[in-house]
Amino acid sequence: MLPDPYDEFAAWYADVEDSAVCIVTASAGGEPAGRTVTLEGFDERGFRFFTSYESPKARDLEANPRGALVWYWAPDRQVRAAGSVERLSSAESDAYWERRPRGHQLSVWASEQSTVIESRDVLEERAAAAAARFEGQSVPRPGKWGGYRVTPEWFEFWRRRDDRLHDRWRYRRAGEEWTIERLAP
Repeated sequence: MLPDPYDEFAAWYADVEDSAVCIVTASAGGEPAGRTVTLEGFDERGFRFFTSYESPKARDLEANPRGALVWYWAPDRQVRAAGSVERLSSAESDAYWERRPRGHQLSVWASEQSTVIESRDVLEERAAAAAARFEGQSVPRPGKWGGYRVTPEWFEFWRRRDDRLHDRWRYRRAGEEWTIERLAP
Protein backbone atom coordinates (compact mmCIF):
# COMPACT_ATOMS: atom_id res chain seq x y z
CA MET A 1 0.00 0.00 0.00
CA LEU A 2 1.60 3.23 -1.18
CA PRO A 3 0.96 6.56 0.58
CA ASP A 4 -0.50 8.22 -2.54
CA PRO A 5 -3.49 6.68 -4.38
CA TYR A 6 -2.31 7.89 -7.78
CA ASP A 7 0.99 6.06 -7.27
CA GLU A 8 -0.91 2.94 -6.16
CA PHE A 9 -3.18 3.20 -9.20
CA ALA A 10 -0.20 3.69 -11.54
CA ALA A 11 1.44 0.52 -10.20
CA TRP A 12 -1.73 -1.53 -10.71
CA TYR A 13 -2.41 0.04 -14.11
CA ALA A 14 1.10 -0.81 -15.30
CA ASP A 15 0.39 -4.47 -14.53
CA VAL A 16 -2.78 -4.66 -16.60
CA GLU A 17 -2.58 -1.85 -19.18
CA ASP A 18 -6.36 -2.02 -19.66
CA SER A 19 -7.80 1.42 -20.35
CA ALA A 20 -11.49 0.44 -20.10
CA VAL A 21 -13.25 2.09 -17.17
CA CYS A 22 -16.92 2.30 -16.21
CA ILE A 23 -18.01 5.85 -15.49
CA VAL A 24 -21.15 6.30 -13.46
CA THR A 25 -23.08 9.57 -13.66
CA ALA A 26 -26.46 10.75 -12.47
CA SER A 27 -28.91 13.03 -14.22
CA ALA A 28 -30.22 16.22 -12.64
CA GLY A 29 -33.13 14.12 -11.39
CA GLY A 30 -30.82 11.53 -9.85
CA GLU A 31 -31.22 8.78 -12.48
CA PRO A 32 -27.93 6.79 -12.43
CA ALA A 33 -26.24 5.54 -15.59
CA GLY A 34 -23.01 3.64 -16.12
CA ARG A 35 -21.08 3.02 -19.31
CA THR A 36 -17.56 2.06 -20.32
CA VAL A 37 -15.21 4.71 -21.66
CA THR A 38 -11.53 4.66 -22.53
CA LEU A 39 -9.19 6.13 -19.95
CA GLU A 40 -7.00 8.48 -21.95
CA GLY A 41 -4.62 9.45 -19.18
CA PHE A 42 -4.23 10.36 -15.56
CA ASP A 43 -2.00 12.36 -13.28
CA GLU A 44 -2.25 13.88 -9.81
CA ARG A 45 -5.11 16.10 -11.05
CA GLY A 46 -7.36 13.18 -12.01
CA PHE A 47 -8.49 10.83 -14.79
CA ARG A 48 -9.22 11.97 -18.36
CA PHE A 49 -11.66 10.68 -20.95
CA PHE A 50 -13.18 12.18 -24.11
CA THR A 51 -16.68 12.11 -25.54
CA SER A 52 -19.38 14.02 -27.35
CA TYR A 53 -20.63 16.97 -25.32
CA GLU A 54 -24.08 16.04 -26.67
CA SER A 55 -24.01 12.48 -25.27
CA PRO A 56 -26.20 11.38 -22.34
CA LYS A 57 -23.14 11.18 -20.05
CA ALA A 58 -22.15 14.73 -20.96
CA ARG A 59 -25.69 15.98 -20.29
CA ASP A 60 -25.55 14.22 -16.90
CA LEU A 61 -22.18 15.80 -16.11
CA GLU A 62 -23.34 19.27 -17.09
CA ALA A 63 -26.35 18.95 -14.77
CA ASN A 64 -24.57 17.08 -11.98
CA PRO A 65 -20.75 17.41 -12.24
CA ARG A 66 -19.90 14.38 -10.11
CA GLY A 67 -18.92 10.92 -11.22
CA ALA A 68 -17.63 7.56 -10.11
CA LEU A 69 -15.12 5.33 -11.88
CA VAL A 70 -14.87 1.55 -11.59
CA TRP A 71 -12.05 -0.59 -12.98
CA TYR A 72 -12.38 -4.37 -12.70
CA TRP A 73 -9.36 -6.36 -13.74
CA ALA A 74 -10.43 -10.00 -13.58
CA PRO A 75 -9.99 -12.08 -11.66
CA ASP A 76 -8.46 -10.34 -8.71
CA ARG A 77 -8.41 -6.53 -8.71
CA GLN A 78 -10.85 -3.66 -8.59
CA VAL A 79 -10.40 0.08 -8.11
CA ARG A 80 -13.20 2.53 -7.43
CA ALA A 81 -12.93 6.30 -7.24
CA ALA A 82 -15.41 9.17 -7.10
CA GLY A 83 -15.37 12.93 -7.09
CA SER A 84 -15.97 16.08 -9.05
CA VAL A 85 -15.90 16.24 -12.85
CA GLU A 86 -14.96 19.17 -15.05
CA ARG A 87 -14.47 19.79 -18.75
CA LEU A 88 -10.90 19.88 -19.93
CA SER A 89 -9.63 23.07 -21.54
CA SER A 90 -9.96 23.49 -25.29
CA ALA A 91 -6.16 23.28 -25.52
CA GLU A 92 -6.14 19.88 -23.75
CA SER A 93 -8.95 18.57 -25.95
CA ASP A 94 -7.22 19.90 -29.10
CA ALA A 95 -3.93 18.25 -28.13
CA TYR A 96 -5.59 14.88 -27.67
CA TRP A 97 -7.67 15.29 -30.86
CA GLU A 98 -4.50 15.79 -32.90
CA ARG A 99 -3.13 12.42 -31.66
CA ARG A 100 -6.28 10.50 -32.59
CA PRO A 101 -6.25 8.41 -35.77
CA ARG A 102 -7.92 10.12 -38.72
CA GLY A 103 -10.67 7.49 -38.85
CA HIS A 104 -11.58 8.24 -35.24
CA GLN A 105 -11.73 11.94 -36.01
CA LEU A 106 -13.99 11.37 -39.01
CA SER A 107 -16.31 9.13 -37.00
CA VAL A 108 -16.94 11.99 -34.55
CA TRP A 109 -18.08 14.16 -37.45
CA ALA A 110 -20.24 11.32 -38.84
CA SER A 111 -21.98 10.28 -35.62
CA GLU A 112 -24.47 12.07 -33.43
CA GLN A 113 -23.60 9.90 -30.44
CA SER A 114 -26.44 7.91 -28.83
CA THR A 115 -29.13 9.18 -31.23
CA VAL A 116 -31.36 6.74 -33.09
CA ILE A 117 -30.32 6.14 -36.71
CA GLU A 118 -32.25 4.45 -39.50
CA SER A 119 -29.60 1.88 -40.37
CA ARG A 120 -25.92 1.05 -40.50
CA ASP A 121 -25.96 2.27 -44.11
CA VAL A 122 -26.93 5.77 -42.94
CA LEU A 123 -23.97 5.83 -40.56
CA GLU A 124 -21.60 4.65 -43.28
CA GLU A 125 -22.96 7.30 -45.67
CA ARG A 126 -22.30 9.98 -43.06
CA ALA A 127 -18.77 8.64 -42.57
CA ALA A 128 -18.14 8.76 -46.34
CA ALA A 129 -19.48 12.34 -46.47
CA ALA A 130 -17.15 13.38 -43.62
CA ALA A 131 -14.19 11.74 -45.37
CA ALA A 132 -15.03 13.61 -48.61
CA ARG A 133 -15.52 16.90 -46.76
CA PHE A 134 -12.05 16.77 -45.20
CA GLU A 135 -10.19 15.03 -48.03
CA GLY A 136 -6.65 16.35 -48.33
CA GLN A 137 -6.81 18.39 -45.12
CA SER A 138 -6.58 17.88 -41.41
CA VAL A 139 -9.81 17.14 -39.57
CA PRO A 140 -10.67 19.92 -37.10
CA ARG A 141 -12.05 19.08 -33.67
CA PRO A 142 -15.77 19.85 -33.66
CA GLY A 143 -17.10 21.97 -30.82
CA LYS A 144 -19.38 19.11 -29.80
CA TRP A 145 -16.47 16.92 -28.70
CA GLY A 146 -13.87 17.16 -25.95
CA GLY A 147 -12.58 15.88 -22.66
CA TYR A 148 -13.47 15.62 -19.02
CA ARG A 149 -11.42 15.13 -15.88
CA VAL A 150 -12.67 13.19 -12.86
CA THR A 151 -10.87 14.41 -9.71
CA PRO A 152 -11.39 11.78 -7.01
CA GLU A 153 -12.12 12.66 -3.43
CA TRP A 154 -11.65 9.02 -2.52
CA PHE A 155 -10.24 5.80 -3.96
CA GLU A 156 -10.91 2.22 -2.93
CA PHE A 157 -8.59 -0.65 -3.85
CA TRP A 158 -9.71 -4.29 -3.63
CA ARG A 159 -7.60 -7.39 -4.17
CA ARG A 160 -9.17 -10.86 -4.15
CA ARG A 161 -7.83 -13.54 -1.84
CA ASP A 162 -8.72 -17.22 -2.05
CA ASP A 163 -9.80 -17.33 1.60
CA ARG A 164 -12.32 -14.51 0.99
CA LEU A 165 -10.42 -12.28 3.40
CA HIS A 166 -9.91 -9.88 0.51
CA ASP A 167 -7.64 -6.87 0.89
CA ARG A 168 -9.56 -3.57 0.81
CA TRP A 169 -8.34 -0.10 1.59
CA ARG A 170 -9.61 3.38 0.96
CA TYR A 171 -7.84 6.69 0.46
CA ARG A 172 -9.75 9.81 1.47
CA ARG A 173 -8.68 13.33 0.66
CA ALA A 174 -7.91 15.33 3.82
CA GLY A 175 -6.92 18.78 2.56
CA GLU A 176 -3.74 18.28 0.56
CA GLU A 177 -3.06 14.87 2.12
CA TRP A 178 -4.62 11.42 1.86
CA THR A 179 -5.71 9.31 4.78
CA ILE A 180 -5.71 5.53 4.36
CA GLU A 181 -8.34 3.31 5.93
CA ARG A 182 -8.34 -0.48 5.95
CA LEU A 183 -11.81 -1.91 5.14
CA ALA A 184 -13.30 -5.28 6.05
CA PRO A 185 -13.98 -7.42 2.99
